[in-house]
Amino acid sequence: MSLLGVWNPPKNESILRKLYRYFMLSLQHFFLIFQVIYMVGVLGDLEEVSQSSFLLFTQACLCFKVTVFQVRMDSFRELLAQMNSDVFMPQNKGHEEILKLQATRIKRLLLGFMISSQTTCSLFALRPLFDDANRNFPFKMWMPVKPEHSPQYELGFLFQLLTISMSAFMYFGVDSICLSMVIFGCAQLEIIKEKLLSITSIAEKRVNKSTDVNSILEDNYRVLIECVAQHQAVIKFVKLLENTYHAHLFFQLSGSIGLICMTALRILVVDWKSVQFVSMVLYLSVMCSQLFVCCWSGHELTVISSELHTTLYQCCWYEQRTRFKRALLFAMMRMSRPLEFRAGRYVPLSRQTFVTILRMSYSYFAVLNQANSRNEILEH
Repeated sequence: MSLLGVWNPPKNESILRKLYRYFMLSLQHFFLIFQVIYMVGVLGDLEEVSQSSFLLFTQACLCFKVTVFQVRMDSFRELLAQMNSDVFMPQNKGHEEILKLQATRIKRLLLGFMISSQTTCSLFALRPLFDDANRNFPFKMWMPVKPEHSPQYELGFLFQLLTISMSAFMYFGVDSICLSMVIFGCAQLEIIKEKLLSITSIAEKRVNKSTDVNSILEDNYRVLIECVAQHQAVIKFVKLLENTYHAHLFFQLSGSIGLICMTALRILVVDWKSVQFVSMVLYLSVMCSQLFVCCWSGHELTVISSELHTTLYQCCWYEQRTRFKRALLFAMMRMSRPLEFRAGRYVPLSRQTFVTILRMSYSYFAVLNQANSRNEILEH
């Protein structure tokens, strides 16, 4: 992200660094404009539209994501400040292990997404070299240069290859920031559960008779208040995170329906022995996996937060003082409402949402495939 010029800029950012950032962003927007020009020219041709629409949506989604990320940079800095606040600091080795475990889970998923996305870009670049005897660019889009002459062909080929590779890294980078922060919220909820379960029986804590019962009760009450404060901090953090990134997540979820539909339609008409077929299948799997990671992250947040109020039952609340029980009752009422991370402040990220998107995509795909088959029959 820093190398691509879209990471958190310093407050005293130099003019040269700003120019570099604007140049990198302009490359992505020019790439999108060239695709829009080509799409306008082929409207009405279902095959051509399906061949270029998936890339158009992906690039439009990227430009929207990066723009939102740049516009909401102050909110991003506030999120980083909250993550480094004292209330979220691990207090023992167990808390550190929880953070490491959750970080490892999301890192593995995002690493697989990054590798597969770059592999897809490489296959798209190799397609004209293996599937087409003519000199063509990797992607069907309007270009200010023609592939018939050199060095215009080489320059155009290099522009498309480098830009799409940078697009994949930016796409991965912005998503990894948002999803990693969601998983960070999950880790904090797991730490709260661990703290609540540390409120054990007084007899277990009173290893030797010299330990004062009153001090044990005070420590237990302090732990409960810490958990309540930490839970409120998680709610505030998730709310700010949703306000910052809900727009581009909604754009991505809503557009994924058409993207999956058009990509699947394109796979049916491509020769299965070609490089393009392999690249399209891999592209479809990449977008589905990326969509699943988004929905899975939100689902994990909801599931873990819904377990908090039952975890309160498992602590030795019956041995505590009245004020502990009173505070426990209020905490239980608040924690009974699970957290939800919503795209567009309306669509909750969950496994059910993922399945719903796939079902809707298949429905539209079936309709378009039937219409395409009828057109082929009429032509023959």
